[in-house]
Amino acid sequence: NESIKRTRSGADLADMLGRSEERLLCSLVQKFGRSGEIDDDDVDHYVEDIQNRMPQASRPKGDFIVFIDECHRTQSGKLHKAMKALLPDAMLIGFTGTPLLRNDKQRSIETFGPYIHTYKYNEAVQDEVVLDLCYEARDIDQSLTSAEKIDQWFESKTRGLTDTAKAQLRQRWGTMQQLLSAKGRLEKIVADIVHDMATRDRLQNGRGNAILVADSIYSACRFYKLFQETTLKDKCALVTSYRPTLQSIATEETGEGLTERQTEYYTYREMLARHFSEPEATAMHRTEQFEKDVKDQFIKSPETMKLLIVVDKLLTGFDAPPATYLYIDKKMQDHGLFQAICRVNRLHGEDKKFGYIVDYKDLFQSLAQALTDYTSEAFENYDPEDVQDLLQNRLAKGREQLDATREAVKALCEPVGIPRNTAAYIRYFCGADGEINPHNDNTQRRVNLYKNVAAFVRAYANLANDMNEAGYSDTEAHEIKAEADHYETVSREVKYASGDYVDLSAYEPDMRHLLDTYIRAEESETLSTFDDMPLVDLIVHQGTESVIAQLPEGIRSDDAALAATITNNIRRLIVDKQETNPRYYEEMSQILDRLIVERRREAMGYHEYLSGLTDLSTQISESETRTEYPPDIDTGARQAFFNNLDDAMSAERKATAAIAIDTAILNTRKDSWRDNRMKRREVRNAIARVVQEEFSEYNHDVDALLELAVNQGEY
Repeated sequence: NESIKRTRSGADLADMLGRSEERLLCSLVQKFGRSGEIDDDDVDHYVEDIQNRMPQASRPKGDFIVFIDECHRTQSGKLHKAMKALLPDAMLIGFTGTPLLRNDKQRSIETFGPYIHTYKYNEAVQDEVVLDLCYEARDIDQSLTSAEKIDQWFESKTRGLTDTAKAQLRQRWGTMQQLLSAKGRLEKIVADIVHDMATRDRLQNGRGNAILVADSIYSACRFYKLFQETTLKDKCALVTSYRPTLQSIATEETGEGLTERQTEYYTYREMLARHFSEPEATAMHRTEQFEKDVKDQFIKSPETMKLLIVVDKLLTGFDAPPATYLYIDKKMQDHGLFQAICRVNRLHGEDKKFGYIVDYKDLFQSLAQALTDYTSEAFENYDPEDVQDLLQNRLAKGREQLDATREAVKALCEPVGIPRNTAAYIRYFCGADGEINPHNDNTQRRVNLYKNVAAFVRAYANLANDMNEAGYSDTEAHEIKAEADHYETVSREVKYASGDYVDLSAYEPDMRHLLDTYIRAEESETLSTFDDMPLVDLIVHQGTESVIAQLPEGIRSDDAALAATITNNIRRLIVDKQETNPRYYEEMSQILDRLIVERRREAMGYHEYLSGLTDLSTQISESETRTEYPPDIDTGARQAFFNNLDDAMSAERKATAAIAIDTAILNTRKDSWRDNRMKRREVRNAIARVVQEEFSEYNHDVDALLELAVNQGEY
């Protein structure tokens, strides 16, 4: 809540420092300079000039503490010297969010003094402030299929040129050979990424997305054009420093194909026109708005903007938590590379365990050989201890994660009774028949089961195609797949048996993802019926036999498990609705208890018990359309008041009172009245006036009626 004065210019900064009226000032270091670069020899003259022009009364006064961001960069230069000369007694404290390069480190220590505190990347990972980064090198061979034919083609195209012109063109041709031979390579990278989008966790389920770093704007445009022929069409975008203008291609000659500049120009025109649904001529001037739109879409809707293709932009300071994969096809090093790979280390939900770096340029050659020593390559200008444990081998880290999540699930399910069939899992995670309670220990057990199984299945999905490379034998791989299949089935069966498939969905980042992975993709369509409707409602609308046919095989083939599943779902619904109409649902609960007791005494056969549960399901689901209510008691709220008013009242008087209370609430309630003390009191007073003025001869608890109103969805 402090007020910070933002200085507008160098003169404004000098004025603020001299007047000492503001306690907190904010400035760029450039405001200590002047237009044009300051030479080393000029610093003293510059400072002297400033001081001579600054009246004695306006010289900086007071004690200054200067907090300096990015202290490893500009702060080693001439502007810093100027700042220190103008504030000679200031305490300088520098901050940096990246490791210091060796060349900068000594200068920074000389400038600011010793470290107050250091916080290494591996410490941040341990503290769960950022995510571990998993590294994967991918090698795509590139070669010319026939150098002789290409030379022949070159000669045929340059007939008539002088030797000097040919020599100049041949020099240019060296680069062109690379570009022409790279087309197949780019196509392979595109196919590679499209495959990842269809199979890799978070990419295929739409919760995460990726950034591809190209080595030039031209390459970025070629990537974009290739992606337009894939399933990523309209789900990827270019974000580069390029701006399409007619001037950029004014001097380009049109030959048999497009030049690099023409490729860039027309690619951008087409992309902008498609995005804005406008003619190319008008859309081409809206690049900045386009970048703003796609960045916002990338962050907020990763399922619709799955890939950004960049060159230099967005590699520093771009904070996009969904970004999970960084594909690098550009030579990068040191500070720029460090900043880039940290685009995918942001936390983003339970299902994002790592950020993934896919390296097509072999930036970390020694990482593939020895994880402990790779600073001689991409980070050669950093001290080894400053970038220790920055990258993890994807397969090694994937195996570690798979083993850990597998053991966690096994330990959680260890207490389940033999023979560990569906009924045994339901008893352990749901309780005995009909004893489901959202607030008991079993609820937390189920939450742990869903989260741990989800983590296990995700970890397996990430390695499913690489189990042998990760060090598992064929036998182990088969065993792990069977376990993942088994526990995913257990999780679903418990979920349906307890009724949690609606109520606890928030505890699982993306339960649908489990049905779309390698293990059970073929079953996702079968189970879609359960997405939006509770099992009890399905029984009422589709019939018991139809619903049973859609349940997991382990439940439908076991009478005890099936009975427990339907019972638990009814109990869950009663508990969830209890507060909306306590007396009615207490009556339903008593009916269920009697059915359970009769079944346990074996006084009722399985089919008779199932029939009783079906009838009870109908009573609960159709409570608002019951005919025993008076004609005007036709809403859930009116029925709740009717059921919970004083039993001494006649049905006619109850109906009159229920309608009066309902009308008073509807006429009094205001927006967000439940969470506002004054608005809530107004509703209470309205209820009190009805029962105290019109029905004072009866015994009513106004606070209980208010609580009943709070729990009605229609208010």
